[in-house]
Parts: sequence; C-alpha cells; structure tokens
Amino acid sequence: MLTVGPLALTAPWVLLALGTLPLLWWLMRATPPAPRRTAFPAVRLLLGLRADQPTSARTPWWLVLLRLVIATLIVLGLAGPLLNPDPVARGQGPLLLVVDDTWAAAPTWAARRALLLDLTERAGRDGRPVMLLPTAAPAPVPGTEAVAPPPVSPLEPMRADAAATVLRALLPRPWGKDLAAARARLEAASAPPGAVVWVHDGLAAPGTGALARHLRTLGRVAVRVADPGSAPLILRPPVSESDGTVRVTLHRPEGGPLPPRVVGLRARDDQGRVALTAGAAFAADEPTAAVTLDVPAELAADLARLDLEGLPGAGGVVLLDDTWARRPVGLVSGDAATGAAPVPLLDETHYLRQALAPHAAVREGAPGDLLRRDLSLLLMTDGARPAPGAVETLRAWVRRGGTLVRFAGPRLDALHPDLLPVRLRAGERAMGGALSWTTPGRLAGFTEDTPLAGLAVPDDVTVTRQVLAEPSPDLAARTWARLGDGTPLVTAAPLGRGRVVLVHVTADPRWSSLAMSGVFVDMLRRLVDSSRGVVAGGQGETGAAAESHLSPRRVLDGLGRLRDPDPGVRSLPLAVLDDPVVDPAHPPGLYGPVGRERALNLGAALDPPRALTAADLPGDVARGPLAGPVVERPLKPPLLTAALVLAMVDLLVSLGLRGLLVPRRPPGRARGVAPLLAVAVAAGALLPLMPGRAEAQQVSGRTDPGLALTLAAALETRLAWVRSGDPEADRVAEAGLGALTTVLARRTSAELAEPMGVDVATDPLVAFPLLYWPVLPGQGTLTAAARAAVNDYLRHGGMILIDVQEGGDPAVLLRGVDVPPLMPLPEDHVLTRSFYLLDRFPGRRDGETVWVERDPVTHDGVSSVVLGRHDWAGAWAMDAEGRPMFATVPGGNRQREMAYRFGVNVVLYALTGNYKGDQVHLPAIMERLTN
Repeated sequence: MLTVGPLALTAPWVLLALGTLPLLWWLMRATPPAPRRTAFPAVRLLLGLRADQPTSARTPWWLVLLRLVIATLIVLGLAGPLLNPDPVARGQGPLLLVVDDTWAAAPTWAARRALLLDLTERAGRDGRPVMLLPTAAPAPVPGTEAVAPPPVSPLEPMRADAAATVLRALLPRPWGKDLAAARARLEAASAPPGAVVWVHDGLAAPGTGALARHLRTLGRVAVRVADPGSAPLILRPPVSESDGTVRVTLHRPEGGPLPPRVVGLRARDDQGRVALTAGAAFAADEPTAAVTLDVPAELAADLARLDLEGLPGAGGVVLLDDTWARRPVGLVSGDAATGAAPVPLLDETHYLRQALAPHAAVREGAPGDLLRRDLSLLLMTDGARPAPGAVETLRAWVRRGGTLVRFAGPRLDALHPDLLPVRLRAGERAMGGALSWTTPGRLAGFTEDTPLAGLAVPDDVTVTRQVLAEPSPDLAARTWARLGDGTPLVTAAPLGRGRVVLVHVTADPRWSSLAMSGVFVDMLRRLVDSSRGVVAGGQGETGAAAESHLSPRRVLDGLGRLRDPDPGVRSLPLAVLDDPVVDPAHPPGLYGPVGRERALNLGAALDPPRALTAADLPGDVARGPLAGPVVERPLKPPLLTAALVLAMVDLLVSLGLRGLLVPRRPPGRARGVAPLLAVAVAAGALLPLMPGRAEAQQVSGRTDPGLALTLAAALETRLAWVRSGDPEADRVAEAGLGALTTVLARRTSAELAEPMGVDVATDPLVAFPLLYWPVLPGQGTLTAAARAAVNDYLRHGGMILIDVQEGGDPAVLLRGVDVPPLMPLPEDHVLTRSFYLLDRFPGRRDGETVWVERDPVTHDGVSSVVLGRHDWAGAWAMDAEGRPMFATVPGGNRQREMAYRFGVNVVLYALTGNYKGDQVHLPAIMERLTN
C-alpha cells in the first residue's frame, strides 16, 4: 500500500497504465466518416450532393480529452485509492481483532460492534483473513468441573464475512477478562497476524502490558478505547442507613481525566416498572458518587432491581432478593411457648411488635412452629422454653446463619450453653438488693465495629434491674452496649454462620425504660438489617447441608438482562454470598428456589476499577478512540462510477457526431453544442468525488417517497407499526399486524389494506388511525424531530398501542413525549366492549397490567395511548402458510384467540372512538352478559 498524506493506494502498480495515455491520444485522434445510405435511381443521388460539405479527418480535441479523463478515472479507481487510510488495519497477513467482551464493554457495545464490523469489512475488501480473540474468561463446558481449566483452542484465520457473522452474534460477558488464557490461544495460532487492533474495555487488568508487548512482536498494534465520559460504572448493592434511608454508591475507573458526569438511577419492581428514580452526580476527578433513596417500607417489598438509565450492562445492575424486602421475623414470648394467653396489660411482646412492624414481617408463635418457615431473625422473650427437640432445631437454624435475640427476665432459662452469648451470674442485679445501685443506671454508649455502632445515646433511658455476665477474657469483645458503670447491657457471640444476641433486661418496662424509647426501635431495626436474610428453618443438620448450595434460577447476561442459565452454570455455595465472587461458573443472577432467592451481584464482587493509562502499554502502541472524527473512505466506487457515466456521455456524443442519433444538423451547430453537453455531463459525473455527502434531490417526474407513503395511507385505511431497527422485531410486527388485518376482514366490516412500517422521525403519521409500537431493550431516547412528530400525532387524535418487550423501557424511549397520565384499564372501559366483551387482554404472555389514559377528555373520551407488556404482535403473527409463529404461554390456542379479540377491540376502538360508551347500548350489553 502506497500512502501520500491523507491518500493511500491499495494497488499502486495499476498506475503504470497511465503511461499508455499518449498512445491512446494518438489512436483516438482519427475518426472515420460515417457511411451514407442513398437510394436508387441515380437521379436522386445528384439531387442530394453538396460539393462544399466538409468531413472531419480528426477527432475533436475535447472528445479526445474526455476519453483520456475516462481512462485516467479507470486506472485510478483500479488502483484502490483510500481517503484517510488506517495504517494498522491495512497490510499483509491476517488482521487480528482482540476484543474485550467483558462487563465493562457493555455500555458502549454498539459502538464497539460497529468498529469491529468496519474493520472486518476493510479486511474483506483487501482479501485478508480475520482472526478474533475475545479476552473474557471462557464459559465453563457443561459436564466438566468448574475448577478444571478449559481446553486451549488455537486461533484460526477465517474469511471476513464469516468473522462478521461471529461478531454480530458476540455479546459481552457479565464478568472480567482472562488475559493469560487469551495469550495462550494466541501462542497456539496457526498463522501469525500481520496487524493487530485491540478494542479495549478501558480498564487495567493483570497481564495487560505483557499481552500488549507480545502483540507488538507480531505486527503493528492499535488500541481503541472509549472516551473517559463513557467509562464503565459499577453499581454497588444498597446499604440501609440508620435514619431509614438507603445509600447506593457508584464507582468509575480511577486514573486519567475524569470529567463531571450525571447518570440516572432507577428502582424497578418485579414487573419491570420504574418505581423510583434519582440522579447520581460525579464531580470532576471524583471516582465515586452516592445516591440516597428514601424507600417507603410498603414499596421496598416490591422492588426487584436497581439499574442505571441508558447504560446497559451487568455492572450497572443490582438484583434485590428477599433480604431487601421486609424480612420475616419470628417473635416468641414465654406465654406463647407455654400456650397460655398473655394478660393484655402485661404482654411483653407488645413493645417488640410495635417496634418491628414498620420494617419487618412479624410472625408470632411457638419456636417449633416458627422454625418450620423461613426466618431471618428470631426474638425470644423471658421465660420462652421450647421443647427439647425444638432446642436442637433452634441451634441448627442459628448455625445455618440465623440470628437469635433473647431478652432477660426473672424466668430466663439457658436452654443450651450455645444459646447464650456469655455466662450469667445467678440472680439479678436490682436497686435496693444485693449488687444494687442507689440510682438507676443509664446507657453509656454502643461499641464500635458492631451493628449498633453510631446509634444516638438517649438521656432518658434508665435501667433498674438486669442480669449480669460472668467476667471472662472475651467479655469485652462480646459486649455491644454498656451502662454508665461499664456493665454489659447487650452481648452477642457467633454460633456457626449465625449469632446469638442477649439483651440483659426485659422486653417490657418492668426492668428498664429501654422498651419505651426511640433507641429501642433503632436497635431492633439494626439487628434486622444486619441479619443474614432469609434462612430456611425446620431442616435440621440435613437441611443445612442441602442448603449449602443454591441452584441457579435466573442469571444476568453481559447487557444486564435476566435470562435462563446456561448448562455450564454451577450451583452457588452459600458461603460465596459472604465474600461474593463472580466467574463464568457463577455469573451474577438469582440463585435458590422461588420465594427464597439470593442475589449474586457483580457490583458486590468487583474491586474499585482503574483506568487504562499510557504506562500500561508499550510506548510504540498507537491509542485512539472507538470512533474518531476522520473515517477511512474508499474512493474506488465513485471513481469507477464517474468513468462509467463519462463513457455513456462519450457514446452519445460519438453517435451524435456520426449522425446516428438524431437527424443531421449543420456542422457548425453540432460543434458548438456537443462540447457544452460533454462538459455539463462530465461535471455531473464528477459530483460523487466532491467532499461532503450528496443529498438526493427530487427529480421532475418522480414521486417523493414521503408523498407516496402519505397517499398510500390516505387512500386506504391501514394499520402501521413503528420500525425499531431490529429486523426480527420488525418482521414479527409486520406479520402480526398482517394477521390481525385478515382477522378484522373476516369478523368485522373493517376491511383494511396491508399494514405499513413507519419511521416516526421522517414519515407522515397523520393518516394512520393506530400505531403499534414495540419497545425493545436498549432503545435510546427519540430525536427531537421524532418527539415533535409523535406529539403532533397524539395531539391530533392519533392512537398508539405501546407493547413493551422483556427488558424494554418505555420511560427512556418516550422521554420528552407528551404521554398523558395513565391508569390500569378499568373493568368498565370502552376498550373491554368495543366489539368483544373482554375481561383479560393477553398476548404471548398473560397476567400483565394494561394501561390507558387516565382522563382522555381532550380526545373525545378516547385514550391516545394503550400500554402493556404482552407481546401482542407475537401472538397474532402467522407465517406464510398460516401457522402461528410463536407459542402463547400458558393458555395455548385459547390465549391466542383472546389476543386476537383484544386486537379487534383495539382497532375498532381506534376507528369508532367512544361509540360503545353510549348509554343507549347498555341494555343490550347487560342482556348479553346475563345470558
């Protein structure tokens, strides 16, 4: 390849053909005269003869020049000229593409894939093979042990089109990279590469410099990295604060310039709906940002995940399991243990119940009954005496991770040495008796590095009676709270994976005023929040062993979407949740049976990231952005196109000069017009070579595409779907609306034309009565032109059926669109009876809520927006042979029929408005309902 400034030639040897231009000049100078046809008799020959008619012996200079220009353009085009060539992507030998397909690459994956496909296309034009080297740790092979290293598969060159197919299917992994395994594959390659492009995720990792130096020995190396403003973010699991709020921390890579950045944080429920939003602001050069969420207790139980708006990827997703919701807490009193009914005024569980109710699900009963269910915390008041068998079950439950909190009193029983954190002295310490004090004791404070650390110490808490702990070397370490004289008030000790906590006073005001203070509520809430979460009960030691591993239920992919686990995913050891580790065998996701899931989050397992810097790479490695301002542009197509156009001009001019194209004109006029015609057409042919992008102009006699679409939609009523850019989703939408149109023609008087796909930014929408809009995962916000078009369509009576696919977010896509306030579809809504009488509205999925406009007074009572998550087009869609394209779960054919009926109702609702809402139809409707 020959490079001269911003221009390069992939086949410079073709320029040798320019040396033949003088010979072409000499050959093209002579033009033989055109033969003349004359009819007999000879007398007519004499009538047509002119003695002064000249015949040119040489080709005109301008025509020769035109032909030389054609030859020059052909030679230059065949030389393969490139504007702004990429020196690394060009060359000899295979092109090696090193791809960081890790969690950190997910937010900019679209730009990375576009760059990789562009590099592959260039290699294909040059006839070079491509080698792909993903760096993410390989997924485990089903049927092998997780600890066994995966076999090393050597790199093999492949055709550029085959590499492009692999790249289109390549997705980021929800874990980090293994550069040692990548280097091993590279060393086993069958052919050395000629050039290397490393599409880097922007994070430094062990082995980065070693791999870069090894790549440098193979050929030219270029590293492409996203700009600092698009650096990957890590979302840490939320932490409950003492004031009842939730603190969420975000991290971005340290090192290098860190511009200010603002991202949106969303909290979603189990239906995918956004319940809370907040903004997280990174200051300049600050690697962390914190967000405080005030989550009501009623809402916390419904939250299922936190994610970052517009930033796909497992690193920006936190799954919320049962430990996030109101944790189940067991409450046992002495009366409950013995089966006696408590005296209302002396109920020792009253204060515990009132303190726990706002933030925990309180379950009351005997220990044996409570431990048959899942609990995270168990509280036992004074005098609780479980049966001997229940004591062993209680010990096993604590060892599996449960937290037992006991309150002292005159009837306190040790039950078992393991079920008290410290040894107790006989008797109690009381005012006026042995070991007494003359004034009530006051709370001194809470020990640091304990769950109670940091709580405010009230002045009004007094203690008149308590049980005392025997002095021991570890008493201080087991003390969480003390009185002013140093005696322990709260002690705790570990037992297996759980712990036992003892409050040295009663749970009612008999011995202290602690139960009547605000700090009592804070102490109990801290104990609930610091418990391990839901721990299965009633299984004994055998059950504990069975629960030591949690089977995978749903896992996250690299883009942060929940899906079914792959066959190679292993069960998660319960101990991993204490020190989270994410790897190919244990990807982030939900583990455990339904109702008792535990979340493994990538953000909890990652260390603070560090950005890739120049010190991590060899000095001669070129570093650039994913998409630079200058893009390589091949000039071969426009040059050859210009040569072809000029050749057509040459043919027309030659035929005209020889009198074979038009009736013969006087020579003077031909010589004057032909050069001007040649120059004008030549200038038009050279337009593709001009800088900038030529815009298509409307040609007289041709129909404007927008006008043609408007006429097609206006002359015949038809449905339309919004093109999503995903070919598969558009194919399903087209097939679904086509099948629904057929059903409408068969069952109603609405005979519609074939549906059409529209682009809301450019196509006119006013002629369509109904738009079907599938919302797919990862779709960004609409452009300003698209928002204006959609708002105008809604204001002028249009109706949109929004169908949110799994993982889709309509709040992001429709930001800035004047979507009216929505509400769940009422039972008496016109949409339930516009044709069929319906009480459910399924698609491929069933059970989701359908939303309509809350107050459609501006549209004559017709909802301008209908929103659901049912995949209606997937249920309607039929193939070319009239067979359903997809299954409807769980209702089968009956569910598909209900989906068609809903589609008929929606279309007739859009066409007829609130016609069925007229009171005159109510008697007939009521009669049909009663029959």
